[in-house]
Amino acid sequence: MADTARELVERITAELAPAKDANRLVPRIADGSATIHTLGALALEQRHVIGSDLCAFGFLAERSADAGNPACAEFFASLAAGERIALERLGAYESACGLDADSVARYEPLAGCQAYPAQVAWLALNGEPPSVALALTANFAAWGGYCATVAEALRVRYGFSEEACGFFDFFAEPAPDLERQALAAVASGVRSGAEAVPARRYGRLLQTYEAMFWNTLADR
Repeated sequence: MADTARELVERITAELAPAKDANRLVPRIADGSATIHTLGALALEQRHVIGSDLCAFGFLAERSADAGNPACAEFFASLAAGERIALERLGAYESACGLDADSVARYEPLAGCQAYPAQVAWLALNGEPPSVALALTANFAAWGGYCATVAEALRVRYGFSEEACGFFDFFAEPAPDLERQALAAVASGVRSGAEAVPARRYGRLLQTYEAMFWNTLADR
């Protein structure tokens, strides 16, 4: 039986929702016990994640357009545009963490933090775009919640400025246009629970690698 795209997104999102204790770093940021060094490492790792995801989303948009799927092409192009905005906002956060251009250039990323963008890059090459859209949309729910918590803590616990919190605010804010595009992208190729099996697998890996991202930083 066919499902609506919204039903599929809600179902997969609920199935893949991380456990309350899956992320060991965000609670430390929330209570102010994370060090400024750790906050800086978060910024530096994100710079590498964004660079990779920007390329991956652009490639997915091109693949979708070439395959005659305008809904997926629009969705992934919007994700790429969002990564460019996020990259512009990241600099203020890096500065608030005491990082300069030399620190950014010299930083060596951690494997545990870069597993997530490596999986996104794999999906860009190998995944069916509608299934990738479903997996990413399910993952974004957890990411957005984490960003909202971090943005509030940076203001309350660390005294960061509005500009310095802008990177996390961007991902925490509702995005109705992107949601509409995501549902259209999913509907273009995933119409039942059976067809959502690959998307669930993709999403499970993404959620696991996202937890690895945060916990790698927590364990430093």
